[in-house]
Amino acid sequence: MCVVKANGYGHGALSIAKAIANKPGIIFCIFSIDEALELRRWGIKNDILVFSRIQPDWLDQALDNDLWINVSHQDDLQALKDYHDKTGSCPIMHIKFDTGMTRLGFDGWEAESVFQFLCENPHLPVEGIYSHFATADEGDLSYAEFQLNLFNKIIGKANEAGIDFKYVHCSNSGAVLNLPHSYFNAVRVGMLMYGVAPSDEVAMDVDVEPVMSFCGPIVNVRRVKAGTQVSYGGVYTTQSDTNIAVVQMGFADGFPRPWYENGYVSYKGQNYKIAGRACMDQFMVDFGDVEPGDGDEVLIFGKKDGNRIPVETIAVEIGTTTYVLLTAVQGRTERIIL
Repeated sequence: MCVVKANGYGHGALSIAKAIANKPGIIFCIFSIDEALELRRWGIKNDILVFSRIQPDWLDQALDNDLWINVSHQDDLQALKDYHDKTGSCPIMHIKFDTGMTRLGFDGWEAESVFQFLCENPHLPVEGIYSHFATADEGDLSYAEFQLNLFNKIIGKANEAGIDFKYVHCSNSGAVLNLPHSYFNAVRVGMLMYGVAPSDEVAMDVDVEPVMSFCGPIVNVRRVKAGTQVSYGGVYTTQSDTNIAVVQMGFADGFPRPWYENGYVSYKGQNYKIAGRACMDQFMVDFGDVEPGDGDEVLIFGKKDGNRIPVETIAVEIGTTTYVLLTAVQGRTERIIL
């Protein structure tokens, strides 16, 4: 199960989906009905699971487009029963249990009543059961083990009720790396699919490379004197005569603004200091005596043409996560498939 929600974690959901749709057994997971419908409009025919809580006003669209839906509340079950009674059909359902995220999902103590409802309504098309780990990408796995134990107990109660789910899934990227005994018969791979570590606490013992290189073009270079202030607030002052380049990319496009303090870009295999605060549309780089050309690209993160800056490095330095950095890539960013 390949998670392409939030525009494929900033990579471009459609491009990612098209690249792997024909691989055996690929199922896509997204969050909203609109994301799912967009994939369908572009010809993606794979099964698609919608993570958001169901809304009665889009059940027709889910059914017409063969979308799988998340069922996470007693009201959802009743709404789907009513829908089936009215239409004679219903979208395929995956039952979600909350085992420790305190987010969407039935509580564990509701398992018997949920399974009793399903047994009393065998016409409802239930194919999957799942949960989600809160700490599987951390060094301390005790809470993840607690969640897994609870999920196994819920599965046991389903078996006792005579319910056999086609798909049982709990593992996210962290669990794929950290908890191999949590795989069941399907896993949901998100960040790891893009070649990025889900956190700095989990070992990347897999051979993957970052899928995306985030780059920006140089649009102006000027020679300035020592003592020249650069960008808003004048927090950066040149220490000597130097070349300051303007890169046409800003925080509105996904550039991580706090990175300017100790950050750098890569150009022709060398790193160069970001000069001052990033602006909404542009930022500046101190190139010293190197004179880059207009139109040349600098690398912000990723790996390209001998340049490499792991997005994980930036996340640690500025105290955020790779999820935040990658999903922020938006705005006027052009996605080029190589």
